[in-house]
Amino acid sequence: MKPYNIYSTILASAFLMVTTTAFSLNALAVEASNASGQDVSASKASKVVIQVSDNDPKKWNLALNNAKNIQQDLGKSNVDVEIVAYGPGLPMLKLDSETGTRIAEAIDAGVKVVACENTMRNTKLTQEDMLPHLNYVKSGVPYLMKKQAEGYSYIRP
Repeated sequence: MKPYNIYSTILASAFLMVTTTAFSLNALAVEASNASGQDVSASKASKVVIQVSDNDPKKWNLALNNAKNIQQDLGKSNVDVEIVAYGPGLPMLKLDSETGTRIAEAIDAGVKVVACENTMRNTKLTQEDMLPHLNYVKSGVPYLMKKQAEGYSYIRP
């Protein structure tokens, strides 16, 4: 048998063993959970990401209302809520924003508010220009894509 065939066979066997073990462990976890009366899917927190790309206080207030209602309906400890701002929506995260007080309240309530650094750079804004306690990402749109791939529900008010 040629060396590359041996390595291919070994690699395929290792992959098969790892996959089988992973499925077996998952099955055991589900079985144990079902035996204890717990629903596996119910033990996971809900996740939602809200996009704001409008420089409109009404849109921001709607997004903030959505975040607050989600937390109230599902319970703060049962849901991860993020608001991602980029493009024209970013100025509402500035220190002098008319929605700044509501954004600060949302952050205090556990909502993660995320600002796009690409937009900041293009509009010549720095973190010193922004509200305190924000989170920052390099680029807002790919971040939204990543969150959706991670199972976050996507909302755009």
